[in-house]
Amino acid sequence: MTRRLLAAVGAISSAVLLSACVEDTGSGGSMGAMPSAEEQVCLQRVSQETNNGDVTLLGSSFSQAGTEVIVGVGPQMARWQCIAYSDGTTSRPMSLTNEGTL
Repeated sequence: MTRRLLAAVGAISSAVLLSACVEDTGSGGSMGAMPSAEEQVCLQRVSQETNNGDVTLLGSSFSQAGTEVIVGVGPQMARWQCIAYSDGTTSRPMSLTNEGTL
């Protein structure tokens, strides 16, 4: 009985530790989670670029080069992309709905 309990505790501990290694992409599955600093700065930049305060985080993908953030704008959730860098700067937001149209 003790071995089974220890094995169960070990399995749960391993699952918890491994879950810390999984990247949260912010793709809607993190209900109520606060956006990361990179996601926040891109939400702000897209809002400024589009002159629209109705922005929603659709997802993000971290890499050491920069974090790609996908933002939905307006009621149609028009997709915009922004890259956030570790120094706090970003790329200029780009429309993914009409590439090349700003």
